[in-house]
Amino acid sequence: MEKKEIIFASADYNESKRISSLQKKGIVKKIAPRIYTANLDEDPAEIIKRNILLILSGLYPSAVLSHRSAFEFKPTSSGDIFLTYSYTRKIKLPGVTINFLQGSGPIEGDNKLYGELYVSQKERALLENLRITKKLGPSSKTLRLPEIEEKLEKILTIHGETGLNQIRDRARKISKQLKMTNEFEKLNKIIGALLSSKLSSILSSPAAIARAVGSAYDTQRLKTFETLFQYLRNQEFPFLPDKNKTTQSFKNFAFFEAYFSNYIEGTQFLVEEAKRIIETNIPLPARDDDSHDILGTYQLISNKKEMRIIPQSPGNLIEILQQRHKLLLSSRISKKPGQFKETDNRAGNTFFVTASLVRGTLLKGYEIYQALDHPFARAAFIMFLISEVHPFNDGNGRIARVMMNAELVNKDQTKIIIPTVYREDYLLTLKKLTNTGDALPYVEMLQKAQTFSDKLHFEDFNELHQHLISHNAFYESDEGRHLVLENNSFETI
Repeated sequence: MEKKEIIFASADYNESKRISSLQKKGIVKKIAPRIYTANLDEDPAEIIKRNILLILSGLYPSAVLSHRSAFEFKPTSSGDIFLTYSYTRKIKLPGVTINFLQGSGPIEGDNKLYGELYVSQKERALLENLRITKKLGPSSKTLRLPEIEEKLEKILTIHGETGLNQIRDRARKISKQLKMTNEFEKLNKIIGALLSSKLSSILSSPAAIARAVGSAYDTQRLKTFETLFQYLRNQEFPFLPDKNKTTQSFKNFAFFEAYFSNYIEGTQFLVEEAKRIIETNIPLPARDDDSHDILGTYQLISNKKEMRIIPQSPGNLIEILQQRHKLLLSSRISKKPGQFKETDNRAGNTFFVTASLVRGTLLKGYEIYQALDHPFARAAFIMFLISEVHPFNDGNGRIARVMMNAELVNKDQTKIIIPTVYREDYLLTLKKLTNTGDALPYVEMLQKAQTFSDKLHFEDFNELHQHLISHNAFYESDEGRHLVLENNSFETI
């Protein structure tokens, strides 16, 4: 016999007799009423939790996975799962309590989930979760009101007003069929507040309130920012006083800072070409825009007075970003220098913050940033914040690194250069933090880069250039397969 995890008792005499025989032989065991398993090793509670949807389908055909379970698709932390059925009752299985709530069976629009088990359509689930309940926490049949508001805010973010209004129209229609007109009125008020057509004082979710007052933000990105903040707050970072005290050494450093920052973004020049552009203020023939990019970057980061300016308020962050971006991309009118993006942008499979959420996400990010005190921690945080939001059509990486180094200049700390050889490490650790929330590789990468940058203090431009050459800083990442910072220099492995 096939070793099935779940075997249901049968009304068929022969099948029932066969299961009984297998049980006597120790091939299967009974783990709950009408439920057997051939998995003899594992805890019955774990088997049932893992197969709960299959079990519900087999034992309760035409039941509707409803209320909070229609969103969660699994038992709560207290082991509760909720079904709308023909009666109200509780059935306890090992590890799971099935809560039956008397109500309408599947209606048009509800979806089959497993066999004959249905799940409430989105509009029905929203109405169900707005029902009055006395219980709180994981044993409650409904999600908390802020959670419902956040789901609606997410729909508005992704599908716009049209999508949210379609939800409202469908909910209005089925609320009469389900006898949930009171619940629809609650839903209607929340949607109205989100669309700013009604008072937002009825909202309780921070994300929903922000949306209603015009400062909507990306809730998922905010969680990543909080993760980075917690990591930075729990680390001890050294102070690395800037050794580029003279005007000349500061400008020498700024040249290569601008050179490598543009190289990361694909604006590639020979060092001699870039030096000529900056010294003469004349773009190379046929490369006017690229020439102005490196010139704009250099003019910004070589200005110590400008680079000492850091945000003092949420609004000031917006102002500084837009002013610096305007200077950075002054020649690229088509990129709308100084203006936030109006359409969404991406890099490969990475989608950045939606255009409508840029301002609100930056404002929320500032609230976290201001609680950091060490200049390196603030630099690491604000660089990731700007990179992750990607507020402009172009120049986001460069402006993020400018904002990072301004934090360090403000406190007379060593600025951070990301050489060509370290480009891949830089981009990969950023991506890892975005995708997994793992802050350690990103922070360690910046620390290594700053340690290397701390050695770059030369009065003579040519000596600095030769030092960078001798430490493999101009290597393409794929030339050396994978290049890392080691012993304050770039080594191949």
